[in-house]
Amino acid sequence: MNRFIKISVIGLLALTGVFFIYHYSNLEPSANSNVIPVYTYKVVNTYPHDRSAFTEGLVFEDGVLYEGTGLRGYSNLRRVKLETGEILQICELPPQFFGEGVTVYGNKIIQLTWQSHIGFVYDKYSFKLLQEFNYPDEGWGITHDGKYLIMSDGTSTLHFLNPETFEEISQIEVSANDIPVTRINELEYIQGEIYANIWQTERIARIDPLTGQVIGWIDLKGILSPEDDSETVDVLNGIAYDLKNSRLFVTGKFWPKLFEIELIGQGTAESKGEAKP
Repeated sequence: MNRFIKISVIGLLALTGVFFIYHYSNLEPSANSNVIPVYTYKVVNTYPHDRSAFTEGLVFEDGVLYEGTGLRGYSNLRRVKLETGEILQICELPPQFFGEGVTVYGNKIIQLTWQSHIGFVYDKYSFKLLQEFNYPDEGWGITHDGKYLIMSDGTSTLHFLNPETFEEISQIEVSANDIPVTRINELEYIQGEIYANIWQTERIARIDPLTGQVIGWIDLKGILSPEDDSETVDVLNGIAYDLKNSRLFVTGKFWPKLFEIELIGQGTAESKGEAKP
């Protein structure tokens, strides 16, 4: 009986792996589908990143990074000096919460939690907790387009919320060549597009916020050197954009470095985060 169960579990894991490979390989263009540009990257600058930070959210504003980290008992919100990785300010979450995505909206910072259905709103400058709000699904990533908050829940759905009441206004389904794109994680709104980490991959999706269609992929394979890619490193997660200077930053969970990159891809010139499909 135990041997049968063991074989069954191994078989189930194998099938799951096959589905994962099949699903995401089929997001690539085929002869009968629209060609989705795939961008690579050039590393422009490398900055220190706190290796103990399980990065769940990342924002660049006013010359500094705002970072939200996860794991129960270790989750926090922090202000970080880009050039040195120094933590300038920190707010610890209660130990029962698993911190997730963050965004800066006006003079407020909004932070999600994973499975608690609770989000936190802080004063941007003091990190004082101003209010809590609720949502029905899991909290993964969050950003905004200047009008609405945009939230991911780990599925293929993105939710658009009123930034004052947190009421859901609308939602879109994200797909690439009619295949749903799931496990959408950390988000950043960049020049009219939503950039999204896809959990457990080395890719960022560029999403049209009106249609939900993936209009580009960013392939970050190999961005961590073999020396940095140790067993303590977790997945790629963390996108930030310096609007004033058109700089694009990426990092990951437990990563020792944060990278400023330029995108290189089909039909694009090398530009600081501004390549268009």
